[in-house]
Amino acid sequence: MSSKVVYEGWMVRYGRRKIGRSYIHMRYFVLESRLLAYYKRKPQDNQVPIKTLLIDGNCRVEDRGLKTHHGHMVYVLSIYNKKDKYLRITMAAFNIQEALVWKEKIEYVIDQHQGSQAANGNKYVSFEYKSGMDNGRTASSSDHESQFSAQEDEDDTHPNLLRRTTIGPPESIFDWTRELDSELSNQSNNNQAFSRKHWRLLQCQNGLRIFEELLEVDYLPRSCSRAMKAVGVVEATCEEIFELVMSMDGSRFEWDCSFQYGSLVEEVDGHTAVLYHRLQLDWFPMVVWPRDLCYVRYWRRNDDGSYVVLFRSREHENCGPQPGYVRAHIESGGFNISPLKPRNGRPRTQVQHLMQIDLKGWGVGYVSSFQQHCLLQVLNSVAGLREWFSQTDERNAPPRIPVMVNMSSASVSSRKGQKFLDSSINSTNRNSVMMDEYSDEDEEFQIAEAEQEAYQNGLQSDIKKTAVEEEPADQIDLSCFSGNLRHDNSDKGRDCWTISEGNNFRVRSKHFCYDKTKIPAGKHLMDLVAVDWFKDTKRMDHVVRRQGCAAQVASEKGLFSIVFNLQVPGSTHYSMVFYFVTKELVPGSLLQRFVDGDDEFRTSRLKLIPSVPKGSWIVRQSVGSTPCLLGKAVDCNYIRGPKYLEIDVDIGSSTVANGVLGLVTGVITTLVVDMAFLVQANTTDELPERLIGAVRVSHIELKSAIVPKLEVDPSPS
Repeated sequence: MSSKVVYEGWMVRYGRRKIGRSYIHMRYFVLESRLLAYYKRKPQDNQVPIKTLLIDGNCRVEDRGLKTHHGHMVYVLSIYNKKDKYLRITMAAFNIQEALVWKEKIEYVIDQHQGSQAANGNKYVSFEYKSGMDNGRTASSSDHESQFSAQEDEDDTHPNLLRRTTIGPPESIFDWTRELDSELSNQSNNNQAFSRKHWRLLQCQNGLRIFEELLEVDYLPRSCSRAMKAVGVVEATCEEIFELVMSMDGSRFEWDCSFQYGSLVEEVDGHTAVLYHRLQLDWFPMVVWPRDLCYVRYWRRNDDGSYVVLFRSREHENCGPQPGYVRAHIESGGFNISPLKPRNGRPRTQVQHLMQIDLKGWGVGYVSSFQQHCLLQVLNSVAGLREWFSQTDERNAPPRIPVMVNMSSASVSSRKGQKFLDSSINSTNRNSVMMDEYSDEDEEFQIAEAEQEAYQNGLQSDIKKTAVEEEPADQIDLSCFSGNLRHDNSDKGRDCWTISEGNNFRVRSKHFCYDKTKIPAGKHLMDLVAVDWFKDTKRMDHVVRRQGCAAQVASEKGLFSIVFNLQVPGSTHYSMVFYFVTKELVPGSLLQRFVDGDDEFRTSRLKLIPSVPKGSWIVRQSVGSTPCLLGKAVDCNYIRGPKYLEIDVDIGSSTVANGVLGLVTGVITTLVVDMAFLVQANTTDELPERLIGAVRVSHIELKSAIVPKLEVDPSPS
């Protein structure tokens, strides 16, 4: 069968050899309807590729972020087969736009095969084509690269062994921005970082709106300012702005008046780096010492095309105090770069720049004008971005991603160790990539007012009708179920769980196929009866086998259970287990098809909607609230028993979840986290979507986890 070419072009071949050194080569990549291949030159006739990867429904495209190689910074994508991760091709681009086009094209081909597999039940087996092996010709240097470096495409062939630890906020961080649960659940615009009730417009300056946080906090020193943010519109694409924001070279002088010098302390991974930054402040510079910063910067790209760049100060052994500078402290900060509708054919982007900083120094706490003046100077960089792009009427080829130089060894310690002073996260956070990178692109968008009005009555009747039709005749007795994590319905409960209201989450409506509208989820399909919080020295699989667990109790009573086992890796392995129970599955329903379907169908449909109603801004932005198809983000193992389905979700299997995991683990005692589980509905007869169930966990203590007893039911039912 001949395959048509879907996309082709020159890209960078990126990899890391066994000796640890990275390499890049220009290669010509060709994506066909069944195959991804690359060549040393543009192929002609029946030229044999250097390496190929068969594309099927088991393939995934992993965002590896930005990597540096000998003065070149590239945006890396890794394409691999989930069934055998040694089948992998790693490619990169010098600009983000080109990499994103390739990512979109490859995911489109993968989705086509997932659809055909779900319809026909066919399962393809990926293979690797070894060029130069079966055609009698001598292998070239490129072929040698393919044959002997096939397993060196990534520096994490054994990800649990080689990847370095990413750092996140320390355990001592407190919530400095709080918002009401109802306000969070009713927000449809994910670009709004805060509830309006917590912010006031301080002033309009240079075409920007400057907001100041209203909340008073008592856990920060007096010298630390209230959080402030600048909001402005820039006529440029999100990618162009993001590349400028990430720069630490001479181009930054053209738009950031507070920038003096910046360098790279350590590149932790493609989404996380430790930076050194000197501020150029103009408030009595002859009297006030200059300020510098050492901070973690990590970023993500959302499925709606927006970018989030987050900062927080962190000590690093290779970036100690610098002579002549006072080390300031960023409590929280960053950029939120969100696309807007074009105007007059020109792209438009909303840029939010937030900063909460302690400038330190002996007199700062008593001179409020110094703190505010300097903070406004930093936030004015948004106006600088706007003016920088307004100077150019047209921009042709996308520029290469700027490179950061390493911090001069003359001014830092020469020790080669790469340990961080904050080691509380250890190996649980190896990569700072955010969960909604793999979301199912559930976008909220506006439709015409007339159309909206026409649908409104129908949508409301759908909600009421569904709630009435699916109301159970009698309730399940929940008193016989128990788990080791305490159930507490109070708003101020700690180290506990409660059922999260379904209307806190928005799901696809009956008319989603036509207008992309969403509605509050309403009543759950199943009852959450217990939660277990386990720890052990190894990963805990198939927890339903334990005698006396909630699923076993449900089985004895003739009830059916769906069990979600969220596995958190690390030096100590944790598992949070949720037991959802129902009297019976409705034959022919989407939930019944999910339970009795094959793993491919389950992987393509299982969806998680996360939310952090209470927590610091830096964590809320990292977790987000975008629906995520779990099978695309992490590895899920499905165990089907006579009266249960257990889903073991290995969070450590993906870079996507690890970044969020590292953030959350360090501050888990200060967080309230909501999670809703559901089966994605794709057709009109499956809509509207319904939640399997939803849970809220509040201020969880790691020390409260227990080691599960090893009493295993020999015949789980």
